[in-house]
Amino acid sequence: MLAPVSDESSIDVPWLVSAGRPISIPYNGAVARVLFGPVAASRVRQWIAANDFDVLHIHEPAIPSISLLACWAADGPVVATFHAASTKLKAMYAVAPILEPALEKLRAKIAVSESARRTLKDNFETEAVVIPNGIDRAKFSHHSYRAEWKSPGTIGFIGRFDEPRKGLDVLLAALPKIVLANPSARILVAGPGDEKSYEKKIPTNLRGRVTFLGRLSEEEKMQFFKSIDLYVAPNTGGESFGIILAEAMASSTPVVASDIQAFDDLLRVDDGSHAGALFSSESSGELAGLVTELLDSPDRRNNLAMAGYELSAKFDWNLVATQILDVYEMATSAGERVGLSSDSRPWNRLRDRLGEN
Repeated sequence: MLAPVSDESSIDVPWLVSAGRPISIPYNGAVARVLFGPVAASRVRQWIAANDFDVLHIHEPAIPSISLLACWAADGPVVATFHAASTKLKAMYAVAPILEPALEKLRAKIAVSESARRTLKDNFETEAVVIPNGIDRAKFSHHSYRAEWKSPGTIGFIGRFDEPRKGLDVLLAALPKIVLANPSARILVAGPGDEKSYEKKIPTNLRGRVTFLGRLSEEEKMQFFKSIDLYVAPNTGGESFGIILAEAMASSTPVVASDIQAFDDLLRVDDGSHAGALFSSESSGELAGLVTELLDSPDRRNNLAMAGYELSAKFDWNLVATQILDVYEMATSAGERVGLSSDSRPWNRLRDRLGEN
């Protein structure tokens, strides 16, 4: 694996090679950490040249970062996974003439969801096979709750909570109505963010109902799902998948989610129904009513939990890995191996193109 690393001295695994330190840029409502330029390009080429790869699997090569550099640098069986889901972007059009030749080199394209596939189709008029992100389903089903987190009426949220598109503001706006109907209701918030600054936004009378847990370890995350009555994903957009939803379902935790396209797709089962309860995105009133109804209905929560657990099987690595291996077999069917491209300085063309726009 070749990846940007903020602290190269912290690398202690033999399979990870640093491509350099990334920079943070706003992208699609979030912050992307990217690495680009001559030094990174040189490291990418050295890494490819030093290894005799059967397949090179890169992620999100439509973003100027090391995956795009790898796509330019390599010839042969290159497979790419696309994650982004967004409307057509002006910046994408600006660099499309540079990106399209690189994407045409790909032997196979994977999209993590229908939303990601549509984004790829809209921006580059090319198709991809949909293979979801994977989870270790078994480990989520075999954990127990954490006593200090478990109490009736507990609602869970995981995400970078001070990032507006994650939707915690929508959930907090619903909280007064939820508490009015369910006096024991509270929210456990897990994930990175500035807790002290965010707490100031919460009305004083509700601050005792919201507990910030910070970042969770994998073990703590599994305990978290087992400790809550509902997992709520109030995201407002910019999502292409929803790995946390898949993990919640694998934990038999009932899911409530906004009806953004990515979540609608993820929760949909074959008969057209959903293995989670959906509410209109950004509607705190509708969310409050739905959460209240579910907290008052153990049977409905149990039905959602069972449906979610059944659906989570499609995200298990045992199935997902098999689908990815099938793509690798297709990409390597000609018997070639990964080698270096003769075009050694492609970033200059992108730099010039960006300078024009």
